[in-house]
Amino acid sequence: MPYRRPPAVQARLDARRDRVLEAAVRLLSREGYAGCSVAAIAAEAGISTGSVYQSFSGKSELAAALFRTLVAREVAAVTAAADRPGTAAERVAGAVETFASRALQAPRRAFALLAEPADPAVDTERLVFRRAFRDVFA
Repeated sequence: MPYRRPPAVQARLDARRDRVLEAAVRLLSREGYAGCSVAAIAAEAGISTGSVYQSFSGKSELAAALFRTLVAREVAAVTAAADRPGTAAERVAGAVETFASRALQAPRRAFALLAEPADPAVDTERLVFRRAFRDVFA
């Protein structure tokens, strides 16, 4: 029978993973992907580098998870704007305004999500990101 972690252990591991991701979000928002080394993320989270590797198999997995975390927030905000009552033109305008205002509020993060050279795993996730935004406007 395969080993199953007790719920308390799994909750602790999940909390650490979330802590690492939130530290990575803060770091990326300040410094972009270039500043998101595993050591820098660990320092931002207040944990050891080895602890990061207990949550993520490597930098590629961490970079992709970071990207997905941020994109989920952006897509949710734009989707909420597009779902507001109004004409199709008003809804599209609201979604575009939300997208643009969020990018202007956090330009470093916007550049990282849209165009900054990053790990190939992030480039793959960017295609998913573009499809998600396309679906909002479809």
